[in-house]
Amino acid sequence: MNLFSLLNSLSSDNPIHAVSIPTTWHQGRTAYGGLSTTLAYQAAALAAPDLPPLLSAQIAFAGPVAGDVTIEAKVLRRGRNSAFIRSDIRSGEDIVFSGTFVFMAPRESHVNFSDIAAPDFPSIPDDEGLRSGPPEFFTYHMQYAEKRLIEGNGTSSLSGWYRFREHQGLDPMASLLCIGDALPPSAMGLMTEQGMVSSINWQVNLLSEKPQTDNGWWYLQSETHFAAHGASSQTMHVWNSRGEPMMTGMQAVAIFA
Repeated sequence: MNLFSLLNSLSSDNPIHAVSIPTTWHQGRTAYGGLSTTLAYQAAALAAPDLPPLLSAQIAFAGPVAGDVTIEAKVLRRGRNSAFIRSDIRSGEDIVFSGTFVFMAPRESHVNFSDIAAPDFPSIPDDEGLRSGPPEFFTYHMQYAEKRLIEGNGTSSLSGWYRFREHQGLDPMASLLCIGDALPPSAMGLMTEQGMVSSINWQVNLLSEKPQTDNGWWYLQSETHFAAHGASSQTMHVWNSRGEPMMTGMQAVAIFA
């Protein structure tokens, strides 16, 4: 199932959503974190009527999200301009994912400031030569130009253009959330021994209440600024096809090497 079909399987008629995670969306023994986040976001968006745009999300990847799971969203607080909604994903009786999504309407403000350094964007890839991952891995649903680690070997930074193979009709906010975690942890470029890595959490802040891009393309960047004692801390940015910043993020990553 593609992302569009999975999101449409959730319904506002049901307070608890039953979802079967296809193996094509796995990364190892768990679902791709961007997919888990987007399914939880969809459940949150269906939990209350007339919600303003998503502003921020705090995610905890507590355990493997795989097979048959349930998603339940609960309104923590609803004010005049904002709403805090928690979405939990359960595998059996265990909570394996917990996210708090903050929806907030834009307001007039005298503060208007941006200081996000734009990268030297490479050209958006041509259709010829695009690659995708194998069917048993989540990158099967994506397209990109190079192997995901090829530009990050020996460095603390990864970046590249990504899009979904089937991007037509996707809600841009859901597409942005789901694609935003597509890069491997950038600490992998520093590893000289083989070992597993696993995202622990994810904080994202949206920079546009109506994110848009052309032809499905998003430019992703991740940079590790600290790694020691089996964990790393990385910052993340996503731009649209016009070079406009759309989302910032931060993750803690476990390193098993």
